[in-house]
Amino acid sequence: MEGVNPFDGAVMSWVQETCHNPFFDWLFPTITYLGEGGAFWIALGVLLVIFGRKGGWRVSGILLLCAMLLGLLMGELALKNLVCRPRPFQDFPGYTQLLIPPPSGFSFPSGHSCSSFAAATVVFARDKRWGAGAYILATLIAFSRVFLFVHYPTDVLCGAALGMLCGLAAERGFAFLCREKA
Repeated sequence: MEGVNPFDGAVMSWVQETCHNPFFDWLFPTITYLGEGGAFWIALGVLLVIFGRKGGWRVSGILLLCAMLLGLLMGELALKNLVCRPRPFQDFPGYTQLLIPPPSGFSFPSGHSCSSFAAATVVFARDKRWGAGAYILATLIAFSRVFLFVHYPTDVLCGAALGMLCGLAAERGFAFLCREKA
């Protein structure tokens, strides 16, 4: 892992050398697909909008989708194209065998992490019990990206932080708008 910052190199080496086994090699590609394009979280948001009671969970679904849209605009469309960081499998070809098809685009920040943590932050802000589960799933999705050698740890950490900021922005924006109407 020469040529990357020491934190990324140490974490990537440890994950690649100690965490792989037949079960995890099956589990983490499956988990990563839940975050593909934000699919799981978008489905959750749409279900909440459609089936949520007026207010309550319906609002949560709208805020979840808004937070993810904000993350898409800031992470995928802005930051990725400003930073232009190659993915680990591109920087270190042959270091490990990829367990998923190689993703396109740049590495920083992780879109899977951003969308997952944006959604989880909104769910947590609205209901701590469901939010704890959402954060666990978001963490597993984020870790899967490092495990699968398609993101550096700093990509995932910054994606998660950006997602949390987007989730908080959606929540705070909604609270502000509701206060203005009253």
